Amino acid sequence: MDTQHKTERRNSINRLRAILSGTILFSLVVTPVVEIEAAPRQIIILRHGEKQDSYKLTPIGQMRSLALRANYLGKDAASSLFPDGAGPDGIFAITLHTLELVSPAAQSWGLPLQLYSVVPLPGLSKQDEILQLNQRTQQAANALLTDPRWDGKTVVMVWEHDHIAKKKLEEQFPDEKVTLRQLLNLELLPQVPESWDGNNYDYFWIVDYGNPGSAIPTRFTMQKQVFPPPYEAVPSNDWGAPENSFCELFCESDWDNPENSFCKVFCFGTDISESPDTLTSDLTNNDDYILHHH
Repeated sequence: MDTQHKTERRNSINRLRAILSGTILFSLVVTPVVEIEAAPRQIIILRHGEKQDSYKLTPIGQMRSLALRANYLGKDAASSLFPDGAGPDGIFAITLHTLELVSPAAQSWGLPLQLYSVVPLPGLSKQDEILQLNQRTQQAANALLTDPRWDGKTVVMVWEHDHIAKKKLEEQFPDEKVTLRQLLNLELLPQVPESWDGNNYDYFWIVDYGNPGSAIPTRFTMQKQVFPPPYEAVPSNDWGAPENSFCELFCESDWDNPENSFCKVFCFGTDISESPDTLTSDLTNNDDYILHHH
């Protein structure tokens, strides 16, 4: 790992520690629950925000986290998804990106996060990461449909999009269920998409379980996130449409070792056909930078 990447990782981990120690409460879930018949009243599913790297969100993703708290998920939100004012009974997260996205909303309710943690570690292969995500997604879904704490409750799940719904991932593991679409029985409803588009960060999937004690969903709704000022810069795109074109400049400084300071440009949008998610520019000096896939 080169010096710049070590600096990025150290700064990101330090920032994560600040989130965990100073801004939210969390409950690290490590053991399965005893299985009994149960089901939430409603599950609200959304994807993490726009991400900078394996450890944290871009500035736009961070703005989305504040916009979600102010408009949909937080206490006294302007267009609250909890019309009775009672708020969610539980909030589930899985990766650092999902944790960062939902922390402001969770903090507003004083609600511990149910963290089914998958953390990127040095040397962890992509396949091993997928296997961990499979396992933690299975554990979270099992808890929701068997643990009496969630029976008849409203739960928010902030998840990694491939493990919400991705047909290719499901086909890769034909002998087990690995996505929320499968595990929460959403595949029984014909209007549920087979995959969550990698370009879209802008929707809620709202799942109702209308028959008490039954794990079979009775209603599915897709709701687009739309943000008024001061959050109008946060993208709000139709399902299936790519992100609006925009670029962000992000810089980090290492005051102890100035040579390790760096800036990156993150570009999202319809004019970037080569990459489904982002392109990154490393700015090596004021006049020279190289655009590469990230």
